[in-house]
Amino acid sequence: MIRNPDDVTEAVLAVMGRTPDPRLREIMVSLVEHLHGFVRDVALTEDEFRTATTVLNQIGQASTDSHNEAVLMAGSLGVSSLVCLLNNGASGTTETTQNLLGPFWRADQPASADGASIVRSDTPGDPLFVIFELVDPDGVPVAAAEVDVWHSSPTGLYENQDPGQADHNLRGRFVSDADGRVRFRTVRPAGYPIPTDGVVGRLLGAQGRHPFRPAHVHALAYKPGFKTLITQIYDEHDPHLETDPQFGVTAAVLGRFVHHTEAHPGHSELTDWYSLHHRLVMERGRASMPTPPIR
Repeated sequence: MIRNPDDVTEAVLAVMGRTPDPRLREIMVSLVEHLHGFVRDVALTEDEFRTATTVLNQIGQASTDSHNEAVLMAGSLGVSSLVCLLNNGASGTTETTQNLLGPFWRADQPASADGASIVRSDTPGDPLFVIFELVDPDGVPVAAAEVDVWHSSPTGLYENQDPGQADHNLRGRFVSDADGRVRFRTVRPAGYPIPTDGVVGRLLGAQGRHPFRPAHVHALAYKPGFKTLITQIYDEHDPHLETDPQFGVTAAVLGRFVHHTEAHPGHSELTDWYSLHHRLVMERGRASMPTPPIR
């Protein structure tokens, strides 16, 4: 019989402790212990509790085929980055090029030839030539990996956000060569504000935080025998590296976007262009693909 606050927690923990699946039991017991502890620690009021449940409902209601408010909130609280770092880099003990998936990956990105352009509609911007070099933890090249790449336009919009861009603009799927390399041409991306018209936007406003993510290029590499590598390579010169609202920037994923003012060796008409060359480390493990945040 429940007679006081402590009895509530004991009763719930007793039920959670009878969960048959060991991992689910571990998670639910810890969740209840921490959640009840949080309620006690902040002395949560009834009005605050009702507000919290309303906010959770609003997060779900704000999620659509092209927007995932829950992913956005997880990033804004640092949960996405924490989960990533704890599960990679030898369980958080070493640096890792694993990073956030973000809310804009599509599972149907178009196959592209080595060195091809992923600019599929008129997209003014500085030419950017990218080389991603895939290796295992010992530095051995990882060949024949499928690698999805995608990024925002120089105006800070992904193609699914911008009716002016062609379908799959600034997206492509490549296969790493014998040296573990993937090459493609694109335009230099810009940083952009995360959506602020929902719960996350209200949180940032209440905390006096800006919404601007630093410029980055996404990559997702898949090959059986390796844990799927999901990463974002950030422009080391972006002014918002230290204040990323999604807490995604780590030292291992700072990329050198090098400015060139001489003729490009393969495109002599270009005398003002950028290059990005970054090594991505794939850890041994089970290969699996994430669920696309958008369709």
